Amino acid sequence: MTQLDAGALPILRGLSIKRVVLEPGAIREPQWNVNANQLAYCLSGTVLVATLGNADSFSSFVVTAGQMYHVESGAIYHIENVGDGRAELVLALRTEDPQHFSLRASFNAMTDAVLGNTYDLPASAFAGFDRAPADQIVRREGPADVPAGAGLPNARLFDVEGQHAPLSYAYGHARLARKQFWAALDDMSMYSLQIRENGMREPHWHPVTAEMGYVAAGHARMRVLDPDGTLDEYLLGPGEVYFVPRAYPHHIEVVGADDIHFLIFFDQPTPGDVGYRATATAFSREALAAGFGLRERDLPRFPATPVDPLIVGRRNPVDPLA
Repeated sequence: MTQLDAGALPILRGLSIKRVVLEPGAIREPQWNVNANQLAYCLSGTVLVATLGNADSFSSFVVTAGQMYHVESGAIYHIENVGDGRAELVLALRTEDPQHFSLRASFNAMTDAVLGNTYDLPASAFAGFDRAPADQIVRREGPADVPAGAGLPNARLFDVEGQHAPLSYAYGHARLARKQFWAALDDMSMYSLQIRENGMREPHWHPVTAEMGYVAAGHARMRVLDPDGTLDEYLLGPGEVYFVPRAYPHHIEVVGADDIHFLIFFDQPTPGDVGYRATATAFSREALAAGFGLRERDLPRFPATPVDPLIVGRRNPVDPLA
């Protein structure tokens, strides 16, 4: 398990991310997040997630590659690899400084007598408990116990890659795990963005949401403008993470022959953006020419764009890589 929080990337605000890899028979021990809702995407494998939330809300469900699940802050849950191969998950949390408690640590905090009273058992029933700190990832003994109803639909489970892409273009598409499609989401969302090598995510900014992306596949270049006028430009590859604060202009461009697949998490349930293409339609040519310091006749003929396309075609050669 690896984690990227504000301690490692100080620019993070309102979001952090974890990558969890479970070999067959491995379990992410029961635990709960103290200060953040969690949104998870299964990259590979098959896992069982069991949760207990507020007011005795029990839930268990099986998650496979391309599916997502949501766990609210304070709800105890576990992740168990119930498949034959490795399982890999990406977990986004709605804080830059995540904290959690484990079930084992919570038991260790109480005496044998207190635990015995809780379960109507003698204190000696807990004498054999190891009071060592939790390991976070543990090994299951014996076969997996998958409840009969774990394969049924569940409000915390969302098949994002099974969704018909709401935003689809000749150059790529975006599948959306957001409030209008998944009612469980209150303060987070995720776009599964795939762009072909002849496409580009147009320059844009998000007025009210930060953006945190995980590169699931492919290679891309990103450029971000900071308020002081400086530019950050970098290349992204599989397994890497980036963060863009709210309202910072940025773009994503494929480099190389392979398509890219980004998991893009937002700190709002229904994120929106303002794109460069629609921006050129919002103002008169005279206002644009004055702003750019050009004569009106020298201004390009911008296409009328009442609705931004999200992904545009790349008709020009790729700029040289630094």
